[in-house]
Amino acid sequence: MTINSFNSSQYFTLVVGNSRLHWGYFQQGTLHKTWDTPHLLNPITTDTLPQHLLLPQLPDDLPIYFASVVPSQTKLWETYPRINKITLSQIPLKKVYPTLGIDRALAVLGAGETYGFPCLVIDAGTALTFTGVDGDRTLVGGAILPGLRLQFKSLASNTAALPELVLPTSLPTFWATTTADAIQSGIIHTFLAGIDTFVKDWLNKFSNSKVILTGGDSQQILTYLTLGNDNVAHHLQQDSNLIFLGVRKLFF
Repeated sequence: MTINSFNSSQYFTLVVGNSRLHWGYFQQGTLHKTWDTPHLLNPITTDTLPQHLLLPQLPDDLPIYFASVVPSQTKLWETYPRINKITLSQIPLKKVYPTLGIDRALAVLGAGETYGFPCLVIDAGTALTFTGVDGDRTLVGGAILPGLRLQFKSLASNTAALPELVLPTSLPTFWATTTADAIQSGIIHTFLAGIDTFVKDWLNKFSNSKVILTGGDSQQILTYLTLGNDNVAHHLQQDSNLIFLGVRKLFF
């Protein structure tokens, strides 16, 4: 089935992230529900979805608009007969390079179509990514670094005595007096400083640009920036649904 072979009033959007499956349910062009499920372990060969992937009361036989950044998961979904794969060639942005993640492309498309171009999208998930597009819908570029939780996990996994910590709800002090607090301070404050640097540079180039935070840790990061009275915080908006909005703008 090709991606333009139907125009359904109801459909799912499925974006395979590095850690989870991200689902959206659309009805009459409106995003009604979003949820996450674990990655697949086995291919789906029936023409209906297993109930463990769905929220209660949702249909199990709708078409799926599908984008993935995990090749092994892509292979498991390719056997599902209602799948409609989205590729970079379908993204209406200029100068998109071949290895750009489809999640980044859809998110910045959704941001631009919803909030206006130029725009910068900061996606705070497993990785932290920056993706910027100018007012002519031309990709300016971006950057990638490990996300907050991955930094905590990596430090614990690659040292003998440092613990793996969870994200604190409040902004840690700079000058910590315990090992745990020092880890939180070091990772979070340098992480925020990086965001500050990229946002300031972007706004120097595109002063009228929107800057949108998205991804699983985006609300927590915005909270940190606000608590720290960071002067870029008032330039930021948070929207967890940019990728889904990108899919909607792409085809409907």
